[in-house]
Amino acid sequence: MIIVKIAGGLGNQMQQYAVYRKLLDLGKEVKLDLSWFDPKIQEKMLAKRDFELSLFKDLPYEIATKQEIDALIGQSSVQKLAGKVMKKLGLRETDNENVFVETKMYHPEIFDFDDKYVEGYFACQKYYGDIMDELSRLFVFPEHSTAQFQQRNMVLASKMDKENSVSVHIRRGDYLSPENIKVLGNIATEQYYDSAMNYFREKYENVHFYIFTSDHEYAREHYSDESQYTIIDWNTGKNSVLDLMLMSHCKGNICANSTFSFWGARLNQRPDREIIRTATMRNNQHCDPDIMHDYWKGWILIDNMGNIV
Repeated sequence: MIIVKIAGGLGNQMQQYAVYRKLLDLGKEVKLDLSWFDPKIQEKMLAKRDFELSLFKDLPYEIATKQEIDALIGQSSVQKLAGKVMKKLGLRETDNENVFVETKMYHPEIFDFDDKYVEGYFACQKYYGDIMDELSRLFVFPEHSTAQFQQRNMVLASKMDKENSVSVHIRRGDYLSPENIKVLGNIATEQYYDSAMNYFREKYENVHFYIFTSDHEYAREHYSDESQYTIIDWNTGKNSVLDLMLMSHCKGNICANSTFSFWGARLNQRPDREIIRTATMRNNQHCDPDIMHDYWKGWILIDNMGNIV
């Protein structure tokens, strides 16, 4: 049996689920470990998260029991003691041969696993790019909790289908915190967004940009011209999953270095779609253009200076 750990925010959970589905399609016996969302674990987290895959309608998955997890990665008392010591030192225990931890952008060896506990975020499009049609059918969006906003979303999605619509996702908030800015900041820069928007302006007439961000004040300061921009500010809280639905209806998608962005673009099934993403996800990630274009086939890459890579 393969057990895939689900952790992080919605975008990461969707990526882990996508790997789960890919392994199922390969004929593997696979289940999910949801223990990371246990309240006792979450109370220790700086950024607490909920299990959000349940937001999608009737999403199929099988959950591993504690007994199944223990049977796969069970440890002796000596190993448990060593693990506690390493944890106190800020180190990860890696000597359990049944545990796989993602350490690079793409690990093709995971598709050969049979008995393994799998942990990672799996952002790379190559893991599941070939099953996106299946994933698009499985990720069925809920209705907005407010009827008025549900109607607004449906009307807007229909409008997006008929025009040269482009979604623009801007991630600020936690990305601006001192602990995150060194790793995640200065990637989706203003130069990046200007270049990405100009790409669509030069290619299509009457382009309209839809701004998705949790920082609505920033959006109103920078994108106030309603003839060019519409700020989506009503899908909040658990309803924010519906931003992904709206992004998926756009002709073009401009992503932040955010897995939430990526899913808005990935679920876009328009045959004329074009997707732009940042050349890197993190500041400690080297961008090799040949590798990136292989890992993210068909996506347009723009660096933090606004250059198409």
